[in-house]
Amino acid sequence: MSAATEHAIGGAVPRQRRGLAAMAHDSWVVARRNLRRMTRIPEIVVFGLLQPVMFVLLFSYVMGGAIQIPMAGASSKIYTQFLMAGIFAQTVTFAVAGASAGIAEDMTKGLVDRFRSLPMTRSAVLVGRTLADLCQTAFTLLVLALVALAVGWRIHHGVPRMLAGFALLLLLGYAFSWIGALIGLSVRSPEAATSAGLIWLFPLTFISNAFVPISSMPGWLQPIAYWNPFSSTVQACRNLFGNQIGPVDKAWPMQHAYGVSIVSSLLVLALFSWLSVRKYRSAAG
Repeated sequence: MSAATEHAIGGAVPRQRRGLAAMAHDSWVVARRNLRRMTRIPEIVVFGLLQPVMFVLLFSYVMGGAIQIPMAGASSKIYTQFLMAGIFAQTVTFAVAGASAGIAEDMTKGLVDRFRSLPMTRSAVLVGRTLADLCQTAFTLLVLALVALAVGWRIHHGVPRMLAGFALLLLLGYAFSWIGALIGLSVRSPEAATSAGLIWLFPLTFISNAFVPISSMPGWLQPIAYWNPFSSTVQACRNLFGNQIGPVDKAWPMQHAYGVSIVSSLLVLALFSWLSVRKYRSAAG
């Protein structure tokens, strides 16, 4: 990236860089630009926090006493322990809508065209955007964890395993942010991007073990829920946080939740980052 390029985005003048070093630097410059924008428009962060906090409160206090957990019965206190891994995972995946709307807005305002005209790594625009979204997601998870502790959620397996659980969540969220990037590049308005970014997430998150045990679902739906990559991440986090209520399901993805979670997230990341960069380059051409 040249001095003019960095000045146009906002930053210090770098030395000449090539290859991965250039992409990393350009990505950081774009990420920093998006992070600054979030601090200047705090409503983006505030409203991003409200939905998951409301989900925690509603599920814990309104529905928690009515949902039966195998071998534990119906209790809002027990359900809160069961619930939180699912709420965390839902929060990181719902960030897709913000990522897709943000990229679509940049496209409609011509900002992405401006980036294309600069001597910078093309993939850096998308990498920088998704890294900024990852930082926002991490902050949201931190606040949400504090709210969860306030309503009775507890960690039982120590800090290292807790950090491993949140790392799995952030990996899932980063992988899904690339789905949002592809959606944002493929639609014509931020409004369409928001709708397209959300509509498929509801069946993905609800046909899973996030809110109810999969054993309570109809028999034909259970295999879909078990092999849902969202379910494996939720199960892995419950194990790491010490929130598993009763025995783990005997389905293979649940018995190997750590590996399935990591592999599925990496596959989503590899596929959709490639598709997104390809879409971006074809549009640039």
